[in-house]
Amino acid sequence: MKGINPNIEIDSLEETDVFTATEEPCNLVVWNDDVNTFEWVIETLMEVCGHTAEQAEQCAYIIHFHGKYAVKNGSYEQLKPQCDAITERGINATVEVIAG
Repeated sequence: MKGINPNIEIDSLEETDVFTATEEPCNLVVWNDDVNTFEWVIETLMEVCGHTAEQAEQCAYIIHFHGKYAVKNGSYEQLKPQCDAITERGINATVEVIAG
């Protein structure tokens, strides 16, 4: 190449693609309905989400009075199986990305 000094060594740079997986934080949202009982929602939250009886009861009241509540947060991969388990029990639930 014209203009390059042949006495200068050039280190070879290796180009590597680096993928950094940034998982967006999500909420597991349970929705109110007129079908499921408080007891069923509480039992479901305890069994599926690992809530204590007190946590599950508080969540159930918030869901009832506010129409929905984020009962758990984490990555989509963590929450999706729990969401599926809740909906399989006839309770409406969604996984939503937390707006940043």
